[in-house]
Amino acid sequence: MPLTDIDRLTAKQLLDGLRRKEFSSQEVTARSLERIEETESNLNAFTHIDSRGALKAAEEADAKRMNGDDGPLLGIPISVKDLIDVAGMPCKFGSLTMSNNIPQHDAPSVARVRSAGAIIIGKTSTSEFGYRGYTKSLVHGNTHNPWDVARTTGGSSGGAVASVIAGVTSLALATDGGGSIRAPCSLTGLVGVKPTFGRVPVWPASATPTLAHVGPVARTVDDAELLLKVIAGADLRDPFSLYPDINWLEPPKNIQKLKVAFSLTLGYAKPDSDVKTVTSNAIGALRHIWPQIEEIDQVCSDPADILSAEFIGGCSARLGDAIDLTPELIDPPLLAAIQTFRKISADTYARIIRRRIDHREKLRMFFERYDLLITPTVPCIAWNINNSLPEGHEQAAVWSYYTYPFNLGHQPAGTIPCGLGRHGMPVGLQFIAPLLQERIILEAMRHADLQLNGNDRQPVEPFLENIEMSSRQTKPST
Repeated sequence: MPLTDIDRLTAKQLLDGLRRKEFSSQEVTARSLERIEETESNLNAFTHIDSRGALKAAEEADAKRMNGDDGPLLGIPISVKDLIDVAGMPCKFGSLTMSNNIPQHDAPSVARVRSAGAIIIGKTSTSEFGYRGYTKSLVHGNTHNPWDVARTTGGSSGGAVASVIAGVTSLALATDGGGSIRAPCSLTGLVGVKPTFGRVPVWPASATPTLAHVGPVARTVDDAELLLKVIAGADLRDPFSLYPDINWLEPPKNIQKLKVAFSLTLGYAKPDSDVKTVTSNAIGALRHIWPQIEEIDQVCSDPADILSAEFIGGCSARLGDAIDLTPELIDPPLLAAIQTFRKISADTYARIIRRRIDHREKLRMFFERYDLLITPTVPCIAWNINNSLPEGHEQAAVWSYYTYPFNLGHQPAGTIPCGLGRHGMPVGLQFIAPLLQERIILEAMRHADLQLNGNDRQPVEPFLENIEMSSRQTKPST
């Protein structure tokens, strides 16, 4: 096949081709690096590209395969979000305060994908410590949506989703502290999974250690599961991660017998009209799988103030004295949020955080009644890249209404595309299950994706035009 056709292959298809010797890992990796060159000027998705390291790892992967090795990701290029440590590569966390940070050790998830044979081609863009709901920082500028470069990818895993939907990589490793995997996947027509909190270990600790999840970004549910199988599992460095392993050999539950609820608003969300239409149409189609889907109005109260307090409090602690000593190095919206946060009393903060216990209990009780909850993933399509918030949601405390309740509750959640809204832009459908039930999420998403005819997603070609990126930085290769 022409090497350019590699862009369209899923991770599983790439593995099949490598096993059949239709192409080599060196060819796949070279094409991935070439694809970065073709798209990066329009997308600005990478903060660091390791061309030499990737090609060397690909050569080693080909040698291993010749010697009979067949690791679960052997020879597959992957990108890693710049909130996750990769030994020897800069990890700036989207922050000028971390400009000189080069980790000496891999994060657990990175060590596992390396051990599985994946080829790490570089680090993808993020907002500073994942704070913004779109992917812009003082380190790298603004990341553009391949569907329409005048629109945002969302955030904070905007570089990860751009990498996958533009055909640079079939997989990306990303993080989710309030929707940072699911929201960008929704806005770019991808599959993303936030596992149960702690299912994938996080080390070094995140700036938001009680909220942060590491998970997969992919074009298909099968590929997302492939990556999750590699990265899930306990690690003593992260005490939140000490769950028993997922039993992948256990037969999946009978998906059609699940008790399923659909909520358009959770009780407080305000979706745009096209999101209402697309998701409602999708639910109509999914009644072929679950005829008794129950539509419910109220799931929980809006916990936006809890999310904001924990997230900004974590960033405040992480940045420490830099807030006063070097404020010019900090993204202005994050700086302003931290300065406001530091004015509240310890008692006020403690009372807000205490309410998280009640929120988690409400969700636990909800999932005693239902096996699966379906919602829109985000309330809108991708918006103008020059705006910090989606149009019509500027007054929301947190605009990603549907995602953050389940970071606070720790439930596994995932998103698949379910149709196109205004301007032909993707809309996502979110699936949430009880704690530790990733298998339900993946099986439900797989069945739903097939029902919605969304299982064959081709890479999107970014508009080939010059994009003004005045704050963009040059990305070195090692």
